[in-house]
Amino acid sequence: MIGRLNHVAIAVPDLARATALYRDTLGATVSEPVDQPEHGVTTVFIELPNTKIELLGALGEGSPIVKFLERNADGGIHHICYEVADILAARDQLTAGGARVLGTGEPRIGAHGKPVLFLHPKDLLGTLVELEQA
Repeated sequence: MIGRLNHVAIAVPDLARATALYRDTLGATVSEPVDQPEHGVTTVFIELPNTKIELLGALGEGSPIVKFLERNADGGIHHICYEVADILAARDQLTAGGARVLGTGEPRIGAHGKPVLFLHPKDLLGTLVELEQA
């Protein structure tokens, strides 16, 4: 069911500093920051030859990563994202197997303009997993 690793997301307390680290210290190609108000984050993508890193900065007090950053003041890996061919079929198969989808269970449009869902970390070895329709 799962396909290619799309990205690893890292929540950061200072998005500009994290972007500079990847760009200036590690020599990576980075995108411009993009606010994602429907998700409560600002994203920066780092392009790698085989995948991407997504840096997540909190967008407002109600951002879903605020609590994560309170527990992890320096930031850290927030979630991993796998591609799936059919997000609804993947959701149905996973929920039939006992996995829980966060939110309403209906896909939302993610940072790449494609449908995404998040799966409860308690059902996936303590890891928040995002599925993105390829």
